[in-house]
Amino acid sequence: MEIINWKGILESVLFAAGDEGLSLKQIATVLEVDEIKAKEIISEMQLDYEKDKNRGILLVQIAGVFQLVTKKEHADYLKRLVESPGTTHLSQAALETLAIIAYKQPITRIEIEEIRGVKTERPIQTLASRALIKEVGRAEGAGRAYLYGTTKEFLDYFGLKNIAELPPLPEKIDDEEVQDEADLFFEKFNEL
Repeated sequence: MEIINWKGILESVLFAAGDEGLSLKQIATVLEVDEIKAKEIISEMQLDYEKDKNRGILLVQIAGVFQLVTKKEHADYLKRLVESPGTTHLSQAALETLAIIAYKQPITRIEIEEIRGVKTERPIQTLASRALIKEVGRAEGAGRAYLYGTTKEFLDYFGLKNIAELPPLPEKIDDEEVQDEADLFFEKFNEL
């Protein structure tokens, strides 16, 4: 009989879920176990993380969802990471996300994800930490999601007086032409 590594599976699932985390019910559904077994696995993982001083993360429950978080005692190092000079380039995901925000602002994370077809939490965090985007309000309706827009720093970097100076999007999409323009656009971003 095969022994299932429940804690390893749960760790992977929670990592993939990111900041949104997962409810007990979602965890039970994904692991295909009942909620009692899911809670048992969660409790064991929480204890493992707390006891092991060599680990940098914890499993916590916040607002009804479980998520992986960094330990508070490492906050100074994380702060240095976020505040370090931009020696790294923006990822393709961050570049795509920035382009969507620039042209569609104000826009919610969910709307960005619908356009990109993948999660955008990390790219949004990266762009916000580099002051290229910011929260500009809240959407109407249920949940009142954050709306994102570009910043003055974004305009300054690209030498724009306002967002209306962005190059127009092509009406007819020619894949090769769009790719050439995207490559030029992204080259400028990679200099960040």
